[in-house]
Amino acid sequence: MIRLNIHEAKTHLSRYLARLARGESILLCKRNIPIAEIRPIGAHRKNKRPVGLAKGKFKVPAEFYGPLPDDVLDSFHGEVR
Repeated sequence: MIRLNIHEAKTHLSRYLARLARGESILLCKRNIPIAEIRPIGAHRKNKRPVGLAKGKFKVPAEFYGPLPDDVLDSFHGEVR
């Protein structure tokens, strides 16, 4: 992992882009105290993700579509019972 202070990152980030592309991560620090991590994102998918891989493996129970209990509804509005 590459460890950089903010000033170094601002000044020389382009130097580190190739290393990021190869899979390395950057630990961004402020006065040598870690505050963030910069890491590469995964490779872009070339194919669309398949849909319906779990079809038939579970069934949603009828209760799922019923009304929620009052205490759960209240919690959506910040109310506690």
